[in-house]
Amino acid sequence: MRVTVIDYKAGNLTSVLKTLAHLGAEAIVTDGDLSLVETAERIVLPGVGNFAATSRLDSTGLTSAIRSAIARGVPFLGICVGMQWLFAGSSEAPEQPGFGCFPEFCTRFPDGKEKVPHVGWNSLEVRKGSRLLAGVEPGEFVYFTHSFRAPVTEVTAAVTEYIEPFAAAVERDNVMGTQFHPEKSGATGLKIFKNFLAWQAKGAVC
Repeated sequence: MRVTVIDYKAGNLTSVLKTLAHLGAEAIVTDGDLSLVETAERIVLPGVGNFAATSRLDSTGLTSAIRSAIARGVPFLGICVGMQWLFAGSSEAPEQPGFGCFPEFCTRFPDGKEKVPHVGWNSLEVRKGSRLLAGVEPGEFVYFTHSFRAPVTEVTAAVTEYIEPFAAAVERDNVMGTQFHPEKSGATGLKIFKNFLAWQAKGAVC
């Protein structure tokens, strides 16, 4: 299985590449070679840092290439900021549009008793029917590090509560995302990557 990993110069690729290699996948990294997206079997977009960094996806033509790949039914997984990018945008960088597969916006956690950013292990409430999270039991823990989050909507595949409930994972047809880092989430993260690698497309969106 060949996986095209998108490098927009703000993602933490090392752990993702190690996890894919551990599972026997062939990972190919691109920071602008559109042919590697055009021929992709799977696409992963890791992300950390500021939402503004996703502007590089637009300037290199990767956004358009990813959109075409998704329309062909190629499974796509966005991680952390890579998941937030699937939405219309983020209040972290209001001038930078997101991919727009989902119409809502990501916003910062409100200030309160809990610290922001949210860093550490929290449990998942998995919604029934998620293919990406198949085999993940209620209450399993995964690793988060983020200040901004997506709202809970009909595409939410798992919910976590920190200050208030937010979307820990999203899923619609061949488009998926996790706010947490599956590559840093031990056995639970490995299950999620295995589900992604085994994905058989039933439709395409965006």
